[in-house]
Amino acid sequence: MPWSKQDYPASLKNLNPKVRDKAIEIANALLRENYEEDRAISIATAQAHEYVEGRSEGRPHYEVKPREDEWIFRKSGSDHVMFKEDTKSALLDKAKKYVTEHEGILSIYHADGSHDKTLYE
Repeated sequence: MPWSKQDYPASLKNLNPKVRDKAIEIANALLRENYEEDRAISIATAQAHEYVEGRSEGRPHYEVKPREDEWIFRKSGSDHVMFKEDTKSALLDKAKKYVTEHEGILSIYHADGSHDKTLYE
């Protein structure tokens, strides 16, 4: 059963209204993908906080970006390069493994520097 701004799970009751509205939207999408209700609420709440407030429960953020004629992997906001490769695909193999092991979030960028996608949110 889809939720609305007037009819939603009790666990969303005390959330900031903007976060709650986004959580309802995300949870409904997850339910359409056959997620269990409890799991959908949990995922939706975390993602709504990230979307509205820009936080993700203290998880580290990493990024794969182009730099001159190479690709670099680093923690977001840091100048320290953790890995570098000649190709994006070679770097992504290492980066995905590292981010998964450290329970982080990975932002991936296009060669032109624009944001492509975010993984592990």
